[in-house]
Amino acid sequence: MIFVTVGTQLAFDRLVLTVDEWAGARPDRRVFAQVGPTDLRPHAIEHRCFISPSECRRRMSRAEAVVAHAGMGTILGALEQGKPVIVMPRRAALGEHRNDHQLATARRLANRPGIAVAFDEDQLAAELDRIPCRGREARRPISPHAPGEFTAALRDFLDEAGDSP
Repeated sequence: MIFVTVGTQLAFDRLVLTVDEWAGARPDRRVFAQVGPTDLRPHAIEHRCFISPSECRRRMSRAEAVVAHAGMGTILGALEQGKPVIVMPRRAALGEHRNDHQLATARRLANRPGIAVAFDEDQLAAELDRIPCRGREARRPISPHAPGEFTAALRDFLDEAGDSP
């Protein structure tokens, strides 16, 4: 099963329509999508507008791969579970968000292990086709906590900053 999530704040119909069209041409592929606040009703994929955080974690844990907007919470959640994630950033010019911070996030994460970035619909469909190959790649889940060296350095920095006038 492929788990798709667009978050809860805004619709992302361009992503959902692309996955729905892709799945319609591949009836053997099972997809569940959390589609957010939209009037869109996909035809080829199971979907709900909203799911609880616990259901999101459960569906993500059972998924072969996660497809999502370029929101850091979703990306980190997928990587914590060792799931390959395909991200497609929302674009402000298309009315999908207020600014292009997701484009910046996607550019920064491109070519990182476990993350594929699709900047348009054609790239998303191509990445969806690659999921079976990605699923065979061993994924070591990331820790939900920052490494001790990082938190110690951050603590030292904050202590020093607090001593400044």
